[in-house]
Amino acid sequence: MDTTTVEYDTKRLDHLGIVAGICHEIGLVETVNGMLPTLSGRKVSCGTVTLATILNGLGFTGRVLYLMPEYMANKPVKLLTGEASEASDFNDDTLGRSLDELFQAGITELFAQIAQAAVRTYNLDVAFAHTDTSSFSLTGEYDTEVAQEAESVRGAVKITHGYSKDHRPDLKQVVVTLITSQKGRMPLWLEALDGNNSDKHSLRETVDAYCRHLAEGEVPWFVLDSAAYTARNIANWGTQKKWLTRVPETITEAQAALHSVVTAEMTQLANGYAIAPTTSAYGGIKQRWLIVYSEQAAQREWKQLNKQLARATSKAEKALKILNNQAFACEQDARQAVDKVVKQWQWQTVSVTYQPIQKYPQPGRPSQGARRQIVGWQVQATCQIDTDRLAEAQKWLGRFLLATNELDTARLPDEALLESYKEQGKTVERGFRFLKDPLLFADSLFLKSPARIMAMIMIMGLCLLIYALAEWRIRQQLQERGETIPDQRGQPTQTPTMRRVAQMFEGVDLLIIRHGSQVVQQQILKLTPVRLQLLRLFGPAVQNCYLLDF
Repeated sequence: MDTTTVEYDTKRLDHLGIVAGICHEIGLVETVNGMLPTLSGRKVSCGTVTLATILNGLGFTGRVLYLMPEYMANKPVKLLTGEASEASDFNDDTLGRSLDELFQAGITELFAQIAQAAVRTYNLDVAFAHTDTSSFSLTGEYDTEVAQEAESVRGAVKITHGYSKDHRPDLKQVVVTLITSQKGRMPLWLEALDGNNSDKHSLRETVDAYCRHLAEGEVPWFVLDSAAYTARNIANWGTQKKWLTRVPETITEAQAALHSVVTAEMTQLANGYAIAPTTSAYGGIKQRWLIVYSEQAAQREWKQLNKQLARATSKAEKALKILNNQAFACEQDARQAVDKVVKQWQWQTVSVTYQPIQKYPQPGRPSQGARRQIVGWQVQATCQIDTDRLAEAQKWLGRFLLATNELDTARLPDEALLESYKEQGKTVERGFRFLKDPLLFADSLFLKSPARIMAMIMIMGLCLLIYALAEWRIRQQLQERGETIPDQRGQPTQTPTMRRVAQMFEGVDLLIIRHGSQVVQQQILKLTPVRLQLLRLFGPAVQNCYLLDF
């Protein structure tokens, strides 16, 4: 071979082969293309663009979308996509048209089909479906003709002001509903809703829509937060849908239940929890209620109460200082002023005396036999903490109430009911934290069209799905085979995060050797023993992206 004509080139592969392999394994590209109303006929299909966008999002670089060609330029595009595509093919025009096609296919339906394919491929346990909503803040006015046309004609979401869970009421927003499995934390369902959407109504509709999607499949237990617990929702679901949720403490019956049993009489569980079962027929549906005490929650609420108490006491002392320096026309006025201040207190009591202000009727030295007259009244008041009321309040801290329409404790024991609700923060809420990570599509939601924003939210959900699948797969394989890999501190672990796996693959490159215009050899560089161990556990689809055949 004439070495003068040999060219060497390297492409950054890192962990992206894992991402691409998982996408290929669940048939993501084929599912996307199969659900499009009509194929575009472009060189790069919508499914392939979707795959490339997921590679961008899970690259953890925070690269803005209009720099997609730059991001893909040093990546082995053909190896990752499995098609004869190039980095320049993924320009902003191609991306925009693909987002329009995804919207036309129906983002919820498309996401559900891909998630269902993942469930079948990996045989996932989806017995518990954790459901919640979150708001995504957006900049821009979104009152252009493009936005209005997308809303009125094409059925896109309305981007508007609403209750902001991001604490940004100044920004317009879109609301996203997510259903996530308990085991594996897999996103199963995703919807984009109007920015002023109400959880009380949308959660009921989401549960109904997801059940229709399952068709003949087994209906899961839906785990929801207190916003879903309304008389209308409960009556609507009846006994046909299985649910467990937190009960709002604003309900009178719930307040009574929470104060119906002292902690010492409750069943003590591990980790500082205690439970006491009861029943209810709220909304006309028989259900089990579970009174829960959490020691950690009680300590947290006690600290918050002490802070409130300190602020309230300081405010009360300032109010009394003003009263003590005032003069009142009569004793009745003084008493009314004190009553008005004390009426606002919750944790303090007042000690007060009313003293008349006496003066001689004439200035100067009083004459013999002159008597002082009452010219006003003065208050001398101090406040103290009401220790009895505070002790009573402390007795009921750290409590919340759960409800389910599953009356059979053999099918859903009280302990399992509590554990399932506790998983809410590790499943669907963790999913929202992932979607809002700045490293996932920086500036991606600065799109002008609500339709394209909906499509981009769906792709972000697909990033979450692929991330969760990869994490679940490696943990499952490590545990089944009794193997470990080193964590950040070098200690053995069987539960690494996908972010940690991505860090371990930094620096893995593809070497391409060309003779003229012909590729004569490709080789993956820097496959250390621990990297080879991980690739063996991930399986053939991922191994193909690293040119391996174990």
